[in-house]
Order: sequence, then structure tokens, then C-alpha cells
Amino acid sequence: MMLSLVFKALADETRREILRLLREGDRTAGEIAGRFDLTKPTISHHLGVLKQANLVQDYRKGQHVYYSLNTTVFQETAAWFLAVMEGKGRKEAGKAVRKRKAGGDEREGGKSCGRKIRGKVIPSPGRP
Repeated sequence: MMLSLVFKALADETRREILRLLREGDRTAGEIAGRFDLTKPTISHHLGVLKQANLVQDYRKGQHVYYSLNTTVFQETAAWFLAVMEGKGRKEAGKAVRKRKAGGDEREGGKSCGRKIRGKVIPSPGRP
């Protein structure tokens, strides 16, 4: 995970709004563009930045390309923040991220469906 790409992607309000929208469920680029007063090429640019940061992933279904959240990156970023808040150094923070990642989420079809925080499994947004 490249934190600099994640932070760059999160720095823009439109991209944060796109992430909030995708929290409700997967959407096509056209559906996403329909929720904003921006051109489709502008939305495509924002989706590209989010994909580069690995915050969203896309998949084809018929003639449409759908976008969905990649919750694993959110969990890794949150684990990094927790490690910083706990006062761990860079090396220890990396170990904490790997430890949380290894024991922190269940997999369902390659997607994260929850994370473990202090022993409790918290479902990912949009998951039961």
C-alpha cells in the first residue's frame, strides 16, 4: 500500500464523495457521474485516481464497468493511523499493519467482508 497515493486521493472532496456513494453499493461510472454536476471525463479522472490508490476496484458485468470500494486499503490505512496513535515507530507500525491485516478480515470472493478491532469483527460498509 502506498500511503502517499491514498492521501492524495483522499485530499479531494469529490473523490471523498464518490467513496461515500460507493459505500452504499457498487455503481457504474455513469451512475456515479449522474450524482455530480461534473462532466463524465472529470468523473473518470477521479475514478482513475481512486483506482491508482487502490481505494476502488472495477469489474465488468455485461457491457458495464462497475466500481466498488476496496475496503482492505481502508483497513490498512486505519491500522497505520492506530499504530501512529499508539506511538509506534515506522518499523513497529509496519508490523502492526501486517498483524492486523493477517488476522483482521475474513475473505468472501476476494473481497474483505469485515475487520477485527480489539477482538470484535466489524462488518465492512455495505455488508451484512
